[in-house]
Amino acid sequence: MKSFRTLRVLAATVSATALIAAVPSAHAADYKVGFITSLVGPVSSLGIPYQKGIMAGQAYQSEINGKKVQLIQLDDASDPSTAARNARKLIEEDKVDAIIGTAGSPGALAIAAVARESKTPLISIAHASLKGEEAEWVVTVPQPASLMISAVVDHMKQDGIKTLGYIGFSDAWGDQVYEALEKTTPAAGIQVVSNERYARSDTSVAGQVLKIVSQRPDAVITGNSGTPGALPYLALADRGYKGKLYGTHALINPAFVNVARSSVEGLLAPTGPVIVAEQLPESNPIRQVSMAYRDAYQKANNAPAADAFSAYSFDAWLIFLDAAERASATAEPGTPEFRLALRDAINSTKELVGTHAVYNFQPDTTYGTDERSRVVVQLEKGQWKLVP
Repeated sequence: MKSFRTLRVLAATVSATALIAAVPSAHAADYKVGFITSLVGPVSSLGIPYQKGIMAGQAYQSEINGKKVQLIQLDDASDPSTAARNARKLIEEDKVDAIIGTAGSPGALAIAAVARESKTPLISIAHASLKGEEAEWVVTVPQPASLMISAVVDHMKQDGIKTLGYIGFSDAWGDQVYEALEKTTPAAGIQVVSNERYARSDTSVAGQVLKIVSQRPDAVITGNSGTPGALPYLALADRGYKGKLYGTHALINPAFVNVARSSVEGLLAPTGPVIVAEQLPESNPIRQVSMAYRDAYQKANNAPAADAFSAYSFDAWLIFLDAAERASATAEPGTPEFRLALRDAINSTKELVGTHAVYNFQPDTTYGTDERSRVVVQLEKGQWKLVP
């Protein structure tokens, strides 16, 4: 059985060293947050930025009305079953008030089941598309595939795309992207000619790409993320494919660009405004929070922010702080009553400005974003540029 890797850190402590070794707290914290991410395995190229983002959140604000927040972190090693066990440990042994995590959709859905069973709020930083009773204890920070894909399809229509090849992960995220394409492409006069899949741990997609190229689509879009997301683009380049390339917001990561290299030059993708914050109007409230996030990230990690994923965990931290402050007016942290009040506070979040979106949550869905949470960017010489 995989061992739990527990990193206990006072919220005021933001050094990288503190997140590598366990640091026992001298005094009990007033609030406890469990944080699950993927520091090793195929999802680690996302999980590590998520960790850095939560550190930025701590650097930005580490207390609620003078009361400290304790962060307890576990590594799920990119394994959904480990993510679920981590969630149970955080809830049953560490008595956390809420969980933030994890780096992949399969792991997030596994945690969501535990959160629902134990009545503990989950702020998911990976896509957890749930509705009804399944969504009662979960909110999802990233923008839904349908919202982001519609922006890309609009650009495809402008570019005159008529046929589109698709390749994505053989999991929930791959399904969400394909379903979003099925809903948005017909109205744009675009035919999706392939639905190829591969596992996150695969090392080659040559066979799938060969099938796509044989269809001679005008463009190709992927439903993947992180460094494994580079595989289709590298294979398309090897085959000499010359059509247009598109992606999703799950690819806005320096690790992806470093692996894909020249094969993704000119790639268009949707993302949250934080990636091009300095290119936004001064009046945009997301710009202001995004620049504050960049300062906090630099302080916490001694390096500039350059990815979208750390900003998601930063926003999750803001969502918790905002809701916990409101929930504490009716119940004490560390109690079932507080977790219920916290759940209700999160679900009633209104116009909370983050780095990716202005969040408005409702009880019947996990998502809380609107069109203010999306822009389209294009990769030019390794840098993302805002597309009007």
